[in-house]
Amino acid sequence: MATALVTGASSGLGEEFAWQLAAAGHDVVLVSRSRDRLSEVAHLLEGATGRTAEILPADLTTEKGRTAVAARLQQQDAPVSLLVNNAGFGIGEPVTSSSWRREKALLDIHVTAPLRLAHAAIPGMVERGHGAILNVSSVAAHLANTTYAAHKRWAVDFTQVLAGQLAGTGVTATAVLPGLVRTHFHDDDALSHMRHEFPEPVWLDPERVVTSALAAVRRGQTVVTPSPGYAVAGAVLRAVPRRLTRGRRSHQDR
Repeated sequence: MATALVTGASSGLGEEFAWQLAAAGHDVVLVSRSRDRLSEVAHLLEGATGRTAEILPADLTTEKGRTAVAARLQQQDAPVSLLVNNAGFGIGEPVTSSSWRREKALLDIHVTAPLRLAHAAIPGMVERGHGAILNVSSVAAHLANTTYAAHKRWAVDFTQVLAGQLAGTGVTATAVLPGLVRTHFHDDDALSHMRHEFPEPVWLDPERVVTSALAAVRRGQTVVTPSPGYAVAGAVLRAVPRRLTRGRRSHQDR
């Protein structure tokens, strides 16, 4: 039976990925910082779906955490066929005033970790002749206003690179670009204002985002935006000069 490893699996999109994958018959490896929350999710998943839910507590902003997850991805006796690079957060402030510690953590969770984990997973997938990498990006990738947006743009470009280099191997790469999603992502004080600034219709349900993303993986699609409205917005933003998207406010989604 296929096994999927999901980062940021203790809540939000990550938890929804775990549920949908388990319900579809996958065993899952759940990665997050909180052992207690992972144990709770794993217990519920196993009881409801009958699939195995392995927990792997790890902080992906640290080298120790990334190494632990990479080691799990390299276990050939328990192979992972789908890697979901979902873990992430926002800081809601410009690089001109944020601390280096927070910027480094942001970079590590959005760039270093997905690269490290994909690099660990791909050789085994290629050897077995099948597998998939799913990177959770964002429509913020079309903006030029935050380091978060820059990281999410990298996720799209990285996915495109992987898709080209993996062509013909049986392994695929997909990036999903959600917009604003109803999760705990915006619970942080620095981002909570966004709940009131954007109207209800622009907010997406996690179920819809994850369903769209997994369908794209099954099709072997490289980039997917799980909303017609956000797809149109993305097309418009790609067409305008980047200088027009350098807003001073820190708009971050997920």
